[in-house]
Amino acid sequence: MRQTIVAGNWKMNASKEAVNTLVMGILSGMADVKSKVIVCAPFPYLSQAEALATHSQLHIGAQDINVNASGAFTGEVSADMIKDFGVEHVIVGHSERRSLYGETDGVVAEKVQVALDNGLTPLFCIGELLEERESGNTEAVVSRQINAVIDRVGIEAFKNIIVAYEPVWAIGTGVTATPQQAQDTHAFIRSLLASHDSDIAQSTPILYGGSMNPANAEELIGCEDIDGGLIGGASLKPDDFLRICKAG
Repeated sequence: MRQTIVAGNWKMNASKEAVNTLVMGILSGMADVKSKVIVCAPFPYLSQAEALATHSQLHIGAQDINVNASGAFTGEVSADMIKDFGVEHVIVGHSERRSLYGETDGVVAEKVQVALDNGLTPLFCIGELLEERESGNTEAVVSRQINAVIDRVGIEAFKNIIVAYEPVWAIGTGVTATPQQAQDTHAFIRSLLASHDSDIAQSTPILYGGSMNPANAEELIGCEDIDGGLIGGASLKPDDFLRICKAG
């Protein structure tokens, strides 16, 4: 049986005071949380988050990774650097990286490989734009994105990958896919993985990443193929985030 996973993506939102409030607020309510909980902090706050989460069940993640180990790449952060801060997970291929920074399927696949090669668990994001859904291309888009990674690292690598389906039209908009819409796409993703290896498909966690909140988390996570959430705005409010964590 797959464990529920709830990952908070703080995006470019933080301050030293806010990180202290967020992490301590989450930790104060973790006693009865059965889900695996991850918080993905901006790079400058990874050290602070790590220190606060020491000896707790809270896992720390980063929001991106550079494919190079070191060198003249001003402003970039390598796998070794984020691992220095106790990071276990890294978001790869988020829609904002794809749309705002031009990350192609090939670049995302390379980042997945680098994360895996360095012992990090990728939170591998996929999802379609509104116009792609409206034109009936959701399955074609997510197939292309997943197959790029399978072609690069092989299906066996999905034993160490967390997939996050994030319909781009439902991120930060307040619009959420209906539970049936989300379940249908998650089931398709699992069937695509199963076409390569049925056992890996059944064990791979697939999170929903489109405006999950305390009001809809239980119904979404209750769907057969939805194994948790990648949470944006609600992860910046400890009480809301904890309510989602307890929905699994």
